[in-house]
Amino acid sequence: MYLSPSALIFLVFTVGPAIFVLYISLYHWDFLNQMMSTFVGLGNYAQLLQSADFWHSLWMTLYFVVGSVPVGVFGALLIAMLLMRPFRGRGLFRLVFFVPYVTPVVATSIVWLWLFNPQFGLFNELLQMAHLPTIGWVQSVRFAMPSVIIYTLWHGIGFNVVIFMAGLTTIPSDVGEAARIDGATPWQEFWAVTWPLLAPTTLFVVVINTIGALQAFTQFFTLTGGGPVNATTTASFYLYQQAFVFYHTGYAAALAVIIFLITAALTFVQMRVSRARHV
Repeated sequence: MYLSPSALIFLVFTVGPAIFVLYISLYHWDFLNQMMSTFVGLGNYAQLLQSADFWHSLWMTLYFVVGSVPVGVFGALLIAMLLMRPFRGRGLFRLVFFVPYVTPVVATSIVWLWLFNPQFGLFNELLQMAHLPTIGWVQSVRFAMPSVIIYTLWHGIGFNVVIFMAGLTTIPSDVGEAARIDGATPWQEFWAVTWPLLAPTTLFVVVINTIGALQAFTQFFTLTGGGPVNATTTASFYLYQQAFVFYHTGYAAALAVIIFLITAALTFVQMRVSRARHV
C-alpha cells in the first residue's frame, strides 16, 4: 500500500515512456504529422545498422568513454586518498573539488568556451607563455573531443571524489595499521588492503561514470554542437539530431533502444566481472 504512489510514478514516468519509445521505433513516425506514420517493423533498426553515421557516432562514444571514465575514476581515487590525509585547508580543497559538480553544465560550458578560445583563451595564453604552439581546442577536429573530455573530468570528478572518500571511511583503520606493522609499504598496503575493500565502491563509480558517459549530451551541445565535421557527434547527440533536427522520430527511437541495450549490456558485464573477481 505504501509503495503504490511510488509504483504509480515509476509506471507513468519510466515504464510508460519506455514502452512508447519501443512502440514508435517500429514505425516510420512523422513527428510533425503523426497521421502519416507507417508501420515498418524492424526497418528502422536495419537502416540504423547500415548507417555509416550511426557507426561513427558509436566510435565517438567509445572514444569519449575510454578517454573520460578511467581517468575520472582513478584520478578521483588518487585525489580522495590525498584528501583523506590530515593537512591545513583540507575542507577548502574538498569544497573546491566538489563545487563544479553542483554547478549547471550550460553555465560552466560557456565559461570554458572562453578558456578554449583560440585567440584570447587562457589555455592558449599559457601555451604561448611556454613557447608552445597554440591549439584550436573545440574548433579543431583533432582536439575537439579531448577538449570535451577535459571539461567533463573537471565538472564530474568531484562526485567521484566524494563517493571514494565515503568508501575510504568504511575501511577499518586497524587493518591498515596491521599491514604497516607487518612491514607493508604504502603501495603494498594499497593493493593488499585498500583496493580489495574499496572494490564495491569502485564498481559503483565505474558503472555510474560509464552510464553517464554513454548518455552525455549537454557538454557536446554547448561546447561543440557535435562538430567540427562530426568530430564530437556521439550516439546521444546523433539521437538528438535525428529526433529534433531532422524529425526522424521512429529512427531516433530505434537508436534510443540500441543505446539502452548497449548501456545495459556493459553494466551487466561490469557487474559480472567484478562479482567473479570477489567470489
